[in-house]
Amino acid sequence: MAKHITPLTDSKCTGAKPQEKDYSLYDGQGLILFIRKSGSKVWRYKYKRANGKDGLMTLGNFPALTLKAARSKRRELEELIANGVDPIEHEEIQKTKLKNAYSFEAIAREWHKEYSKTGRWVSETADRALRNLEEYVLVMIGTKPIDTIKPKDLAAVLRSIEEKGYTEVVKKTRQRLNSIFAYAISKGLIEENPAYFLKDVFVTTKAPKHHPQLALNKLPELQQRLANDTGYPLTKLCTTFALHTFVRSSELRFARWTEFDLEKGVWNLPATREHIAGQKYSNRGAKMKTDHLIPLSPQAITLLKEIHKYSGMTKNVFPKNGDPNGFISESTINKTLRRLGYDTDKDVCGHGFRGMACSALVQSTLFQKEAVEKQMSHQERDQVRLAYTHTAEYLEERKAMLNWWSDYLEANLQEHISPYDFTKQLLGEDVIQFKYAKLVK
Repeated sequence: MAKHITPLTDSKCTGAKPQEKDYSLYDGQGLILFIRKSGSKVWRYKYKRANGKDGLMTLGNFPALTLKAARSKRRELEELIANGVDPIEHEEIQKTKLKNAYSFEAIAREWHKEYSKTGRWVSETADRALRNLEEYVLVMIGTKPIDTIKPKDLAAVLRSIEEKGYTEVVKKTRQRLNSIFAYAISKGLIEENPAYFLKDVFVTTKAPKHHPQLALNKLPELQQRLANDTGYPLTKLCTTFALHTFVRSSELRFARWTEFDLEKGVWNLPATREHIAGQKYSNRGAKMKTDHLIPLSPQAITLLKEIHKYSGMTKNVFPKNGDPNGFISESTINKTLRRLGYDTDKDVCGHGFRGMACSALVQSTLFQKEAVEKQMSHQERDQVRLAYTHTAEYLEERKAMLNWWSDYLEANLQEHISPYDFTKQLLGEDVIQFKYAKLVK
């Protein structure tokens, strides 16, 4: 005959005093109030497991967990058993799920998803950010609960990336870690940001890689070699057009005919372009992610008309040879320069055209620095200055600038003339001296 158990009462639970040894009070159906000799009281639940052995679970401390609440928990556990679920195994599974839900990886992926919605990233940047997290961060701390991660754990992540030589990835990762933990704080998961002090972690900075550019006195040689090139005509035209417009590689490669207005003499370079299936990065537009206008000199327009003979039947200005829907390779211009006898790591590369043009424009003494920077599509680093100059387009000056550069290239077809001397030839010594006097006044 089963032993009769009188259910507990609140007063009995409260009045239970500690004894020399730990002891138990039984409420029935497996619910036990365990009183320790120290005086603490804890609820336990005892049941038969599927293997025939006793299972014992701790439910919580009394009086924080009242008698009524303890009985409610017992009913939940009885329901699990009735459905063939072992309560201890169920609790372990729930703890694992909870741990995973608040792991660094879970929060980092949630942050990435939410940050991607802000519009601060283009899809390509968002994908690269996630790849970097997966490859360099999650493999080291992804499984750690986010509230257990220490600054030393994050410093170790940065050091591991730095050892691979990826300085820029280190900088980006440091920023993203700070943002991820700030996000966790906003969600109430942590109270302090362990990434805050990463700004004081020293990172060995690599010497910046400068794109090689020819000295301006080498312009006649370059243009003569290009004129005598026997390669594919469209490649030759593309390289010459790049020299006259000094735009970035992706801005040039993915150009569409619809962007050009030859009557007005402008190239409207959009912030983003239509993505063409199977063509990686074909959605790239202006580097600074804002529309950029490029005035076209008469020489550039003449080049475009010649280019049109080869690609006017396609949407793309510089299609891949044999594939009208494709685009020329990123290395096309550099391959051309190497074919002309230049070392693109030491002498000149396609990107070096930008430095050559910028140098000449500055040396000409004709153009404002801000107008040159605007045409180069450089981002103003001084945010205070940016607030005053971001709407200034300097459009008329930039038209004159592109015309001057193309004229200067023509003047250097056979023999070299310096930018200053070319300007003096055009305007005369008196005009230049007057302009200089105004600048230094």
